[in-house]
Amino acid sequence: MGTWDVGPFDNDHAADFTGDLDDTPAPERPALIRQALEAAMREESLDGHVGDIAVAAAAIVASQCPDGEPCDPVYGPEKPLSPLPADLRPLAVQALDRVTGPGSELADLWADAGSLAEWRAGVDRLRAVLSSEG
Repeated sequence: MGTWDVGPFDNDHAADFTGDLDDTPAPERPALIRQALEAAMREESLDGHVGDIAVAAAAIVASQCPDGEPCDPVYGPEKPLSPLPADLRPLAVQALDRVTGPGSELADLWADAGSLAEWRAGVDRLRAVLSSEG
């Protein structure tokens, strides 16, 4: 896995996902984001690559929320997204909870790299934006 920083788009899996998102016809993009979020909750033991993609998908959803940060201009989606369905917000929160919870390889990898606190702080910021009522 190529990872260069702790941000939601700072790894090869997320970059591949956003490339796939750009290649997907606009009406089908929300479904692709939904699939990425749901995939994180289907696995008993969450693989790191599934977690990477779920975090990127959650960041895309958060980018459309009040106080959400724009997606990474280099590795995030290049094509603009239409407004996403509101029901993706709680789904994104659930996916982030799964990615940071027990049985997540991604959390273990960040712990092994000595950057768990920094990575977790970024995920927690996404979660706060997604959970806000604003």
